[in-house]
Amino acid sequence: MAQFSIAHSTKGTKKVLRGIEIAYDDVGSGPSVVLLHGFPFNRSMWREQVEELRQNHRIIVPDLRGHGESAVTPGPATMESMALDVAALLETLNISRATIAGLSMGGYVALAFYRLFPLRVRSLVLADTRPQEDTEEAKQAREQQAEKALKEGMEGIADAMLPKLLSPETVAERPEVVRRVREMIVGTEPEGAASVLRGMAVRKDNTSFLSRIIAPTLILVGSKDALTPVADSELMHREIGGSRLRIMEGAGHVSNLERSEDFNRELVKFINDVEA
Repeated sequence: MAQFSIAHSTKGTKKVLRGIEIAYDDVGSGPSVVLLHGFPFNRSMWREQVEELRQNHRIIVPDLRGHGESAVTPGPATMESMALDVAALLETLNISRATIAGLSMGGYVALAFYRLFPLRVRSLVLADTRPQEDTEEAKQAREQQAEKALKEGMEGIADAMLPKLLSPETVAERPEVVRRVREMIVGTEPEGAASVLRGMAVRKDNTSFLSRIIAPTLILVGSKDALTPVADSELMHREIGGSRLRIMEGAGHVSNLERSEDFNRELVKFINDVEA
């Protein structure tokens, strides 16, 4: 199995799946857990979670299409296409069922995966995400952001996104987290970012689907998440029967980095309870 990339420059394993090259890490042994990153990040955002979980689990961490070391594809990179990529990866790795965990856009992909393959989901983790589709205003904003990325690169995107992604306290007091998030953003190919932005703009509204989710579900959210506020997670908690909601105090949108110890504790407890 590939060694996990502590620095993202370390090459992971790559496979051609569904006609495109997908990079991923596959570490540890035991029940399988798939970690799906947000936009415009890469699999290195899960470093702390991998180190915690790999002791007792097999962890699969892909770069979703358009991100990291995975291929950029023409046209919108839809949430369904990413979910199909994940399914193809699991099939090649002989994994029939797994915990599927996603943060932000990764949560959109996790929901798409559940819609397509409910029997392959042992349990579901939805972090700092939401079920609603984009408003018309949000769709227009994504298109403007896509054009900006293509014309000007990712530096400006990083400048605009960072204050929304992280809590004010993180921005002021934790330069290492700010630097790490910024490096992931500027390391994303502009063409990949544009493709994914356009894919997120056309995603389905999953609100009415939530009540059909029967897999054990953990919902995690930063108390200061400005992009997918606590209210969005409370909605999911109400609609998904038997789900757990845990709020990461003081964290913004990237709660797994801002409050990694709290995030890991809740994640490990949930997975262990499901497997008990």
